[in-house]
Amino acid sequence: MITEVYNIEGMSCAACSSAVERVTRKLAGVSQSSVNLTTAKMTITYDETQVTREKIEEKVGRAGFKAILAAPGRDLKKEEEELFTKQEEGLKKSFHRLLVAVCFAVPLLYIAMGHMVPGGLPLPPMIDMHQNPVNFTLIQLALTIPVLIAGKKFYTGGMRALVKGNPNMDSLVAVGTGSAFLYSLVKTVQVFSNPMAAHQLYYESAAVVVTLVMVGKYMEGRSKGKTSEAIRKLMELAPDTAVLLENGAEHEVATETVAVGQHILIKPGSRVPLDGRVVEGSSSVDESMLTGESIPVEKAAGDEVIGGSVNYNGAMEIEVTRVGGDTTLSKIVRMMEDAQGKKAPISKLADRVAGIFVPTVMAIAAVAALLWWLVGGQELSFVLTIFVSVLVIACPCALGLATPTAIMVGTGVGAGHGILIKSGEALETGQRVDTVVLDKTGTITEGKPKVTDILPAAGFSEEEVLRLAASGEQASEHPLGAAILACARERELELFALPADGFENQTGQGIVAMLDGKETAVGNLRLVKALGAEEAFAPHMARAEQMSAEGKTPMFVLSEGKAAGIIAVADTIKETSIAAIDAMKAMGIDVYMLTGDNRKTAEYIGKQAHLPHVIAEVLPNEKLGVISGLQSEGKTVMMVGDGINDAPALIQADLGAAIGSGSDIALESGDMVLMKSDLMDVCRAIRLSRATIRNVKQNLFWAFFYNSLGIPVAAGLLYLFGGPLLSPMIGGFAMSLSSVCVVSNALRLRGLKL
Repeated sequence: MITEVYNIEGMSCAACSSAVERVTRKLAGVSQSSVNLTTAKMTITYDETQVTREKIEEKVGRAGFKAILAAPGRDLKKEEEELFTKQEEGLKKSFHRLLVAVCFAVPLLYIAMGHMVPGGLPLPPMIDMHQNPVNFTLIQLALTIPVLIAGKKFYTGGMRALVKGNPNMDSLVAVGTGSAFLYSLVKTVQVFSNPMAAHQLYYESAAVVVTLVMVGKYMEGRSKGKTSEAIRKLMELAPDTAVLLENGAEHEVATETVAVGQHILIKPGSRVPLDGRVVEGSSSVDESMLTGESIPVEKAAGDEVIGGSVNYNGAMEIEVTRVGGDTTLSKIVRMMEDAQGKKAPISKLADRVAGIFVPTVMAIAAVAALLWWLVGGQELSFVLTIFVSVLVIACPCALGLATPTAIMVGTGVGAGHGILIKSGEALETGQRVDTVVLDKTGTITEGKPKVTDILPAAGFSEEEVLRLAASGEQASEHPLGAAILACARERELELFALPADGFENQTGQGIVAMLDGKETAVGNLRLVKALGAEEAFAPHMARAEQMSAEGKTPMFVLSEGKAAGIIAVADTIKETSIAAIDAMKAMGIDVYMLTGDNRKTAEYIGKQAHLPHVIAEVLPNEKLGVISGLQSEGKTVMMVGDGINDAPALIQADLGAAIGSGSDIALESGDMVLMKSDLMDVCRAIRLSRATIRNVKQNLFWAFFYNSLGIPVAAGLLYLFGGPLLSPMIGGFAMSLSSVCVVSNALRLRGLKL
């Protein structure tokens, strides 16, 4: 059995990816076939003794698509750039088609509906309905055709889905607008002999519905592109060049040319290009892209470093251990791609209704027409009128409006509260969420270190200890030093001047500085040991260990070799986090904390925040695994995070919510963005989802109810008993009434209190 990846060309919707999966899975010897619509890739596992690449390509080709085998040594970065370019080109074409549709639909709406506005809108006599009905009809036909051509994908895709027995929203649009256009075409022919037929046109209905749905499809395409953009930005974390060390000389080379075992130099302030092991030197490295933790990790000889992480202060020589697709960063990218492919497509409510409604209406129209022709002995013109009348009265304009109008109002309400929702699917999923998984750093906590405790030694006050430490940290770029400096500035302490030559950075330990003629040192326990000051801090070590157990980092301050005090720095819980977690539990939601931080710190934070479940020391692939595990238990999972390391889990979750203060990659991986970085917005988002989907269901009922009422009348039920055939005017009124009901109901969401 071998597994290969193919690039699939020609896919535009979920039905396309399903078709490719279906035809390839039917091949004898294929054990698994999965198509990712977003990345346009198929991963297939097959027995090479039974199936050949040519067979796979031929089978996909017969389904109307093109399969191209991806190179074994995949250049992920290049592939993503090509995909991004294709998506951009596709969006440009969609926008141009939309522009054409709008340019023709607006004047059509003016001409067709202008006379219905109180007082009437002026029209030139040559196209006035009363003075020249023929021209009035023909100008509408001429304006409608370009709109339908611009939206031809609905007809090709929608009718194909209908023929295959899987009607979707495109089928709804195709049948509804197509029947309105067909009916209008019949009336256009009749206008030449009967000018009153000009009152029975539905050209503007067909054109406006197509244009509105095109707007929705364009917005959907834009949001789909965001996920691949997140992957592209993630890849950009690894620099394109590396400083190669050969025979004692430095050479700048392309990162892709570096091989395993070669040595590269990592300069202060630069990103690590590839995974490796430190051979010489030491430094503090920001690995938040992997672990999510804001406090840097000290690295010395023998320690592992990860490609994409940031080197703070010291220079390091590293031996490369992984390159290309084997690097940690590439694995995260692949996980994100896999998560996108595995994420089950959420079936839209309108599609489900359409699956029953559209074929039923078409069957009724066909049966009614046939019965009038075969049994009733009516003429062909009468039979055609019956057939088209049923389709017109059942024209699912309101059914098409039912979901988008509620979604549009719902997303508007969310935006007003700082909750940006990227799609209707996100809203639909939100109402089913029963489990919320929270990242720790930057989500439950502030995401940056703050001073929490100051423990002065004998002979020193809190202010003196803080003043000494902050004065020494003025020239440091370390985040812990920045936290101490920020605290001193908040308290408006006057700092000592720091001489240009009176500062030394002890890499991986802390700093030593000359302040007011006295040697001052600030750093970790390694610095205390290096300076031989362990005895000076002996009375305070128990408290320092307790601080560590509470998830705090103790910073030891020395003055002239004597203990001045200890300053504890930690990432603190946000003000609203505890109340938000309590509110989620009150809504019947199970809450988890998922973090790469150590277990002691995580459990301390979990206890403070009233969290029932705490999962600690997890890497990005393990985070994704935890989400998958919860989903396999039948739970609908919402993941809330802010870091690059959260991106795979955000995509894997049924609903990914990114915190607004987080990384660009997290923001683009999430289905919604909580702009205020406030966990109370998680509760608001779920309440909004529940209210919106309830509204959609109400809209679908009214749309279906009004359309269904008129179908028997349109089929000639009253005519059968001596009554009239359904007047197109009544049909138009029923259609308008259902649309008005749907829009009015959706607008009620504006008054929703979250």
